[in-house]
Amino acid sequence: MAYRIRPDRPFSGALRKAAAGELQRAIALVTEQPEGLHEAIHQARRKLKRVRALYRLVAEDARDFQKRENARLRDIAHTLSLVRDATALIETAAYLEDHALNTDEREALAHARTALTARRDTMAANEVDLPQKAEAAIAACRDAIHALDGLSFDDGRQATAKRIARGWRSNLFRAHEALAACHSVAHEEVFHELRKCAQDYSMHLALLRDLWPSAMAAKLAEAKALVTVLGHEHDLALLVALLDREPDVLNGGAELAHLLGAVIRQQQALRREALEIAERLFADPPKAEARVIEILWLEASR
Repeated sequence: MAYRIRPDRPFSGALRKAAAGELQRAIALVTEQPEGLHEAIHQARRKLKRVRALYRLVAEDARDFQKRENARLRDIAHTLSLVRDATALIETAAYLEDHALNTDEREALAHARTALTARRDTMAANEVDLPQKAEAAIAACRDAIHALDGLSFDDGRQATAKRIARGWRSNLFRAHEALAACHSVAHEEVFHELRKCAQDYSMHLALLRDLWPSAMAAKLAEAKALVTVLGHEHDLALLVALLDREPDVLNGGAELAHLLGAVIRQQQALRREALEIAERLFADPPKAEARVIEILWLEASR
């Protein structure tokens, strides 16, 4: 049950199989917890993102289904996010520590990492209902699998090619709009929107990799690079937002100044790098690239 849609198989069945496979893997992770509950939750949330991206690819032909199931999967991920998000802030402090300019900055960032770890551990200790949330998430994933039973499409070659092209074009239009906004508005929300578009794009490339394996692999590598860079940028924005909400997490003074200085410097560098990658990745017009995808599907599905 790999995350892919093969052009030599009926589209409806391939989509249901890909989505169900990711949902079943999410259930297995949260049930078995091979590396502990928190890591299982982190990996399971990634599986849910894959399914949501898959549904966005066919949203125009299954609007009610996509809207309902996207909300279901988003809510599952949200209920499991608290401690994982706190862990991500610790990882962000460690990332900044690796890019420190001097000893004073490195020491300040090490202290911030320690403080954020203590905050995460307190939150984890207080989140006594996490096992119950995990059980509820498993039940919701099973409901999501059952919901797939009623999903079907016209599996004709022409209809399928046009459906995929529409979804591909829609995501690329969003990406181009987000990229234009990033050039004109230096705000974390527009960069976060570009990241979401890049995530969807990378997942769609993985889904349809059989259409043109070498080209898709090259595009996928660059899309993943963009997601990684923008992921660091987003985490830095979340760290600043935390310090605004909870200023007592750090003691303030020189340590806070070192931390904010490191955040601003690294965020600017990440944004420059992200824009360079995004300009290459999304260089082709959405309509033209979607048309290529449509032709590739028609050829591969003969």
